[in-house]
Formats: sequence, C-alpha cells, structure tokens
Amino acid sequence: MRSMFSTLLISLVTMLITSFSDHRQENTYSLTVEVKGLRNSEGVVQFALYNKNGSIPDEHFKKYLRLLKTEIKNGSASIIFGNLPAGRYAVNIVHDENRNGKIDKGLLKPKEGIGFSNYVSIGLGNKPSFEKASFELDADKSIAVKIIYM
Repeated sequence: MRSMFSTLLISLVTMLITSFSDHRQENTYSLTVEVKGLRNSEGVVQFALYNKNGSIPDEHFKKYLRLLKTEIKNGSASIIFGNLPAGRYAVNIVHDENRNGKIDKGLLKPKEGIGFSNYVSIGLGNKPSFEKASFELDADKSIAVKIIYM
C-alpha cells in the first residue's frame, strides 16, 4: 500500500512539474536576428533588444532589455534571443569593428555600420524610434536587419 501511494505521489508531482514547464514554454518565444552585407569581418556585431517606448535611440546602450554580441562569418552574423514573452520588441545592431561596445562617430555620422528593425535607411527625415522599429512577437520569429554605413 505504501509503495502504491509513493508511486502515485511521484506520478502526480511529475505531472505537475511537466505541466508547469510546458505552460512556460508555450508563453515564451525565440527571436532570430540576422544581418548580411557587412563590409568586412573585423570586430563583432552587437545586437540590442528593446521592449519599451522611448528606448530608441539609445546611443550609449543603457535602455536595452538584452545585449548580445557575435562573431562575423562571411560578411554575416546572426543571434537568437530566447525565452521572450509575447510583446512588442525592436532591435538595434552595430557592426562594432574595433570591439569597444559603442557607436564610434565622425563629425555627426557613425563610422561603423548600424541598423534597426524595420529600417532600410536612416536620415534626418527617418530618425530611429522604438515606435517605428518595433514589431509584435507572438510566435517564434526570424527577422533580417539591414546594416547601414554612412
């Protein structure tokens, strides 16, 4: 009788743990971000993920949700942000050629490549903002971000 009770209790606990972990997996998603057309393979690509209005532009990288870096292979780089709850997100990338973790500038323009989700160009009439760069994440998703050299 005691053995049967122990087996039943173990089965119940296992079922509860499995149902909680399955529930959590159903409510989180992965975002794969890819960039192609990098002008060289020097340095790294820094991927910053944002989830709040007003967080972009973030020139000094202080408002991001997550920040990941990866090596460049054949002029391309990609990264996966995992375990993200459903919501609005935006991505900012930097081709950090000298690996210093910031956007190096000339007079007014960046010396290194930059990019934002949903942007194919950046200029005075098309300044980056979270509102323009954001997208809905409610399933696993892959996006491509265009690198822009000025």
